[in-house]
Amino acid sequence: MNFLWPWSKKRTSDIVWIDLGDLGDLVHPNGPHEQWQDHGLGLLRTILHENGIQTDILSTRAVTSWEQLAKQLVGYRMALMNVRSYTFPAGLKAAQVFKQVNPNGLVIAGGMHATVAPDEMMEVPEFDKICQGPGEETIVDLVRNPDNYPRLFRGQGAKSMADWPAINRELWPKPANWKLSRRFNWPMEPECGWGPPPVATIITSRVCPWQCVFCNEASYIPNMGRRPVDMVIDDLNALDEKYGVGSIVIHDSMFFQNPTWLKEWIEKYPRRANKVWPYWAAGRADTVRQWPDLFEALIRETNWNLISIGFESGSNRILRLLNKECNEEDNYFAIDLLNRIGDQMAAEGKEPPKFWSNIMLGIPGEQPDDAFKTMRMIKRMKRVFPSISFYAPYPGSALGNQIIAEGKSRMSKDNYHRFPDDEKVVGVNYSFYRDLLAGKYDAEVNTGLSESERRRGYQGLYAEALVKA
Repeated sequence: MNFLWPWSKKRTSDIVWIDLGDLGDLVHPNGPHEQWQDHGLGLLRTILHENGIQTDILSTRAVTSWEQLAKQLVGYRMALMNVRSYTFPAGLKAAQVFKQVNPNGLVIAGGMHATVAPDEMMEVPEFDKICQGPGEETIVDLVRNPDNYPRLFRGQGAKSMADWPAINRELWPKPANWKLSRRFNWPMEPECGWGPPPVATIITSRVCPWQCVFCNEASYIPNMGRRPVDMVIDDLNALDEKYGVGSIVIHDSMFFQNPTWLKEWIEKYPRRANKVWPYWAAGRADTVRQWPDLFEALIRETNWNLISIGFESGSNRILRLLNKECNEEDNYFAIDLLNRIGDQMAAEGKEPPKFWSNIMLGIPGEQPDDAFKTMRMIKRMKRVFPSISFYAPYPGSALGNQIIAEGKSRMSKDNYHRFPDDEKVVGVNYSFYRDLLAGKYDAEVNTGLSESERRRGYQGLYAEALVKA
């Protein structure tokens, strides 16, 4: 029998924050990503506690049935939750369960889905207050005076991330299985194959300034000032001194932007950080091509050893359709540059950097030749963790809104959080893509590749690389 930590925790408040995710992800997770923590939850709970408003934490991920959650929720007068599109089904059910055991209780929900799909939120009577947009400057007054707010309203965020407090990570939910807790390094995060534990996940910038049609982030919150380099390093040093840091995941949607900030990071991180920890962070192929010397300096001098690039496609036609503002030449420039840097570092006896390569298949309008070009592009990469997903039409994105309006989306409020190989768009030939990932079209994919490129990727690799969208 598993010992579920939340059942034994003493209550400190009549307000509960409900962490959302799939049932059991903090009991018997399928992988490390299901165990990652919600920075929005951590930030807003930190702000509440620093202003004298205590909250308890419960998680849908820390139980294996809704009945278990219901027992834990009895007696609370207020529930708070951060609802993303992919956690909307869990948020809807959690709100219903809360109301069943606390009929007079109040449910306050915010997050991305409240902003991009307010109609769906408003259809749920259990959501008493719905906050759109950021809430750093709203959350304290909202919890103290909820009656002063209409049912649907817009929150107010900070002007700069410099105004954010350092997140109190002990306000995040704990793993709910004693065996899992031994591997989790809570309140740090579990090893995910990218670097040694304990893992510190951080955010240095908010919102990507580009306007790709598959992404809904820009419709959620406006840009805000980036967290100053010194504050980021101070936060990491404090975490290291209290808990230990083995590696870092920088959760920015776009880390490789703003050269002035990046140059300061290159200057200060190696000098001021307790250790030059390896880290995962995201960039774009076109900005790598625009600032290649800066890119290489970050890799060599700051230990940026896992470079996440949203290549998405190897076809100019599809890249234009997605409004990526990148082309095939940009993608191959970035690939060849990292291949060269990796070869040089390996020759020097150093660990070579790798790509975390984000790839999208099943895009409406994509033809087999487009998909073959994408798979050829992956094989060009010498060192890569491929992360492949089927396109998902989320509300709030330009293409997602179009697909939904045309009645072609197979996603709904009941199943936004889809399994990796689920079919998401009407009219897309998913059988072709499954065969493609299984290697049945390798002859077409390998056309024009060198012998070494043809050999890259063991059988089944790309099928295994299919992830949740």
